[in-house]
Amino acid sequence: MIIDSHCHLYDNKLNEIKQEILKSLTKTPQIAICNGDNIETSIQSINLANNNANIFATVGIHPHEAKTFDESSIKKLENLAKNKKVVAIGEIGLDYFYNFSPKETQKNVLIQQIVLANKLKLPCVFHIREATQDFLDIVKDLSQKYNFSGYVHSFSGSIETLKIYLSYGFYIGINGIITFKNANKMLDVVKFLPLNRILIETDAPYLTPVPYRGKLNRPEYVELVANKIAELKGLSLQDVISATTQNAKTFFNLPE
Repeated sequence: MIIDSHCHLYDNKLNEIKQEILKSLTKTPQIAICNGDNIETSIQSINLANNNANIFATVGIHPHEAKTFDESSIKKLENLAKNKKVVAIGEIGLDYFYNFSPKETQKNVLIQQIVLANKLKLPCVFHIREATQDFLDIVKDLSQKYNFSGYVHSFSGSIETLKIYLSYGFYIGINGIITFKNANKMLDVVKFLPLNRILIETDAPYLTPVPYRGKLNRPEYVELVANKIAELKGLSLQDVISATTQNAKTFFNLPE
């Protein structure tokens, strides 16, 4: 068993190979966590999960989509999250690299979704880009009021930032970026990162690992991420798969 902790199987880019992907999940066997990024894609994630035993869903409003948030959004997310195949609130967070939504709007939407996760006793899947300090300020404040768990998807920061995330008990998402030629900083991060805090992910259809760079990413390629981690840490591939699978089962509270 191997688990892709973060992908977007509803993405239209995957339409032509979607059935092939769904079949491959049953052959490995493999579990894929399909992450919503707005109300519509959250519903699509749930539909995929309801129709495929090997898929689980998350529901949330991505920082790019924060500008679409209105008074009804939290209630809609809460209702969606009651589905038995929903395992987290996400992908939520802050993205100041693109700033597709105003910063204050992003922060407000993130806070409301963390509060919702606490209410529902669900973990959070975070997307943080060029916004570390604001995110940490929010986490510091909310952690004094609420008890929530987090997973920082597609981590690309420094070891110093990593240490702070780990101090909050967060899991760290590692993906195909570590196979890229310019990934020197991330190689050091992986070497430092404790194995019991790693979640492996594809972010399919994006961030395809070498040697499939340039092609659409798919959940089965998550094994290439695990293999690179094993190489960097001097472990066997099976050791990394076993540990990261258990990490994902624990974080997402997946059924055995």
